[in-house]
Amino acid sequence: MNSVADIITQLHAVAQEGSKSDRRLAALVLADPDYASKAAIAEIAVRAGVSEPTVTRFCRTVGCDGIREFKFFLAQALAFGGQYLSAEIPARDADESRIVTAVTTAAIAAIQRASDGLDTITLMRVAERLATSGHVLCLGSGGTSSMLATEMQNRLFRLGLSVSAHVDGQLQRMYAAVATRDTIVIAFSVSGYARSVVEALNVARQYGAETIAITAPNSDLAKAADVLIPYQVNEDGNIYKPSSSRYALLTILDIIATATAEARGPQVLESLRRIKHSLNTLKIDDPNLPLGD
Repeated sequence: MNSVADIITQLHAVAQEGSKSDRRLAALVLADPDYASKAAIAEIAVRAGVSEPTVTRFCRTVGCDGIREFKFFLAQALAFGGQYLSAEIPARDADESRIVTAVTTAAIAAIQRASDGLDTITLMRVAERLATSGHVLCLGSGGTSSMLATEMQNRLFRLGLSVSAHVDGQLQRMYAAVATRDTIVIAFSVSGYARSVVEALNVARQYGAETIAITAPNSDLAKAADVLIPYQVNEDGNIYKPSSSRYALLTILDIIATATAEARGPQVLESLRRIKHSLNTLKIDDPNLPLGD
């Protein structure tokens, strides 16, 4: 079987640049990919107004050996990204407050779901361990998880902790290889199947590091960690809106950071004072501004 990277992209290219019959077939398939993935070659030929051999040649034009392989890759594309092929564009009107409502309502709901399911005993135990760690290694791969790893570093360094964050797969493994029993690795993955993060966690564990995962329950990362803080994504189906899971995960992160600060106690105050002093000498002196821009 050939390796067709993305049959939909191939179809769009043929729809623009192919022969007349190929453009007609490509347009037919793009208009109703579900039908094309199931219909017999004779039915496709009749609907497009071409011969069956023309359909076979078309399949080869888009990189497939024949109709069977073409339908396989088309069905695969529908399974992976079908929702992006048929989604209707929301009606735009004078009152665009619906966008504000959609984002804020989903964010609040995601935070509430995460809050309702939290195991506070585990969270407090994690905070206690972070507060006394020799070094904290934060790992994440991908959009949301990378952001969480770097944000955890941002939250912890100001508490006087030694902490680093890495989103590059090879660096994750390299830093995991120099972990010690004084190292705590905290890993983020929305899916729980980010290979570089799972592998780095396993490497760190063999050198005695304690490992914590904030991820989907029963995932590879969840099984690899010593301590699991489970989070299950619950999307609302609005593919035009960024995932609301970011707000929930940031809430969990902020809870851990706050608990860690309290666990460290007054010793964090000098670091926070220095940061505030350093920043406020460079801009307007407003004590109500947050610690960092």
